[in-house]
Order: sequence, then structure tokens, then C-alpha cells
Amino acid sequence: MEKIRHTNIQANGINIHVAEIGDGPAVLLLHGFPELWYSWRHQMLFLSSRGYRAIAPDLRGFGDSDAPPSPASYTVFHIIGDLVAVLDSLGLDQVFLVGHDWGAVMAWHFCLLRPDRIRALVNTSVVFQPRNPRRKPLETMRALLGDDYYICRFQEPGEAEEEFSRVDTGRLIKKFLISRNPAPLRVPKIVGFEGSSDKPIAMPSWLSEEDVSYYASKYDQRGFTGGLNYYRAMDLNWEVTAPWTGLQIKVPVKFIVGDLDLTYNTLGVKEYIHSGGFNKQVPYLQELVIMEGVAHFLNEERPEEISQHIYDFIQRF
Repeated sequence: MEKIRHTNIQANGINIHVAEIGDGPAVLLLHGFPELWYSWRHQMLFLSSRGYRAIAPDLRGFGDSDAPPSPASYTVFHIIGDLVAVLDSLGLDQVFLVGHDWGAVMAWHFCLLRPDRIRALVNTSVVFQPRNPRRKPLETMRALLGDDYYICRFQEPGEAEEEFSRVDTGRLIKKFLISRNPAPLRVPKIVGFEGSSDKPIAMPSWLSEEDVSYYASKYDQRGFTGGLNYYRAMDLNWEVTAPWTGLQIKVPVKFIVGDLDLTYNTLGVKEYIHSGGFNKQVPYLQELVIMEGVAHFLNEERPEEISQHIYDFIQRF
């Protein structure tokens, strides 16, 4: 870990913190919520030892990168603009792309907006969903999952932050990362995100107290608003991406998801994947991997397997 280099790059008008290690073909790794560049630590070491240059930024709003306060500063154009500027600063014309959670959403959009910069994509957890021109995403979620659905609960500025502030940050990080309930996450206001604060949390073997402390230290410094703004910009993203309605993903893709991932078990995603709908929208899908007994944060839960999956795919190109 001490060999990982850390730099700050002025990109798209803000400061982006970038961690990287290794030399060779570049692999850009995009994290989700509530994660950081650190979520890719295992994959970075694995890939760099096999002749690749692993690059993992803190996306805007996270960690040591700048966090503009307004949700309107978190559209896909802002995020992809940041990433293109980072690649330009590093002198990289093309990269292999890897994403997870919100990083997966941004990876799909990177391939839509700038496929010329992507050699191939390994995406995890969140499938590519075509834009529904008739209904905004939050309207769909509220209709199907109710106002207690966690994404709906994240919408009001300051509300989730206030609830998070009542919980020890390390405990909150643990609750997010080690959850293995594949059912849609509903959090009634009467219960709150803090839940039962006196119940001990059993740590899995793949997550250490040192890992949790790193995450907690960064979120204590930065707060959660930047990460939550990705959710708050969902309807705005729907509006501004109207010109790309119906466009397919036209880069080589490998997709990986755990069978206990809540994203795999929500809103008809499982049926969409296995009925051919996903393949229609991602026609260059070359591999689909469903990992048994694996939950949402698969890159941390099964680091060696995910690293090998990434390596096996990108070495073809």
C-alpha cells in the first residue's frame, strides 16, 4: 500500500485526488457510495503486479477531492468531465474502465458519452438501464418501492446527513458495507438510518477495523453530502441525457454481480438480465458473471476473485 502514489489534479475546475500504482496499460477504477479510491486497494495491487497502471480517483464529492455543495454539480456531465480531464492530465488517450455502484453508473455513461476513450469495460453491481423517456427515475421508485426506499429518503438535502450525524461514522460504514440483505432497502423515518445503535456488529474477515477507520476519517472530514448528491441529481440526469435516449453501449463489456446484491434483486433487474433485455442494450457484452453468496460490495468481499475477473478480461485487448 505504501507504494501507491497520491496526487491532486486540477480537473474540470475542481481538485481531484488520484491514487495510482504501476506502469503499463492504464485501468481506471471508479468507486461508489459510501466508498473511496481505497475500495479498489486490492485490485490496484493485483493489477500493478501484472503489468498494468491502476488509477483510482476519489470521485467529486468524496474523500480528498473537492465537494461542490449543490446537487446540480453532480450530473453525469460533471463526473465524466472530471474523468476526461484527469485522463488528459495524465496523458492517457484510452483506458480500461472498471466501475462499482455509482462508479458503475458513471462508467456506463462514460461509454455512452466518450466511447473513444474506453478500450473495454468491466462493470459490477449496477446494470445499464435504458432511459425511460416517459417517467423520471424517482417517480418510478416511489411508485414501486415507496417513500421509505433509501434512495427516496436521500432526496431531501440535509435530512440523511442529520440522521447520519447521530451515528458513529465507523458504525455507519460497517452497516453499509457488510449488509447482506438482498431485499430493497427501506428505512422508515421512525426507525432512521441509525437503527439499533446498541447492537454489536460482527465484522467479516474481509473488512478490518483499520479499513473502517480509514473510511470513517475521510467521511468525518468531508461529510456525506457529496456522495448523497449523486442520488439527488438522478432526475436532473434524466433531463439532461434526453439526447442519448435509445443509445446502446458499444464497447466490449464484462458484467459481474453477486446474487445477494440488492441491485440484482430490485426493480426487475434479475429478469432484465436473464431475459435478454440487458444484452440488447449492451450488445458487446462478452461475459456475464453471477457470483453465488456475494453481496453488494463484491470488490471488497471477494477481492482476489474480482481482481482475477478484471485481469482475465482486459488482457484480451
